[in-house]
Amino acid sequence: MNNTLPKETALLIVDVQNAIDDPQWSKYGKRNNLNAEDNMALILNKWRQAGRKVIHVKHESKEIDSTYRPGFAECEFKECVTPVSGEDIIIKHVNCAFIRTNLESILNEENISNLVVFGVITNNSVESTVRVAGNLGFNTYLVEDATFTFAKPDYRGRIYSADEIHAISLANMNNEYCAIISTSELINMI
Repeated sequence: MNNTLPKETALLIVDVQNAIDDPQWSKYGKRNNLNAEDNMALILNKWRQAGRKVIHVKHESKEIDSTYRPGFAECEFKECVTPVSGEDIIIKHVNCAFIRTNLESILNEENISNLVVFGVITNNSVESTVRVAGNLGFNTYLVEDATFTFAKPDYRGRIYSADEIHAISLANMNNEYCAIISTSELINMI
């Protein structure tokens, strides 16, 4: 791992919206990384102070019963990552931030070759976005303690804790699609 990030690095914040606080997400058990939002705010603050590129990904579901429906307060960004003027906002309608969006074009136009990613849900939108980023050739870092998920059953009905789901998702991505880092490691690299 490099000791510093090149200037051609963007922070990609995935689906950090009020919708994730809806109780339906915790129906199988509590989420992990309860301090994730604090880490998100710390990273974003340091990133902005360094004058680096920030891209927010906002999920707007087309499903009528989704907590991510546009036009509702739940669909808005959480306070810890509220965009400021000049920061790009990518609207997506599926789990991956690269599918049917202009994310790749923005990154290529600005000669961004490195991504730092955090957000929700680890094993859904974060993992699908990181996998595609890696496959597209972006040098990608995933901040494991600024990302979280929820307990979930497998196809047989066995419920796995959020920590287990998170760990398996990180294992799927590590050293193939991205490097897994912590908030403190990232802060030292900015």
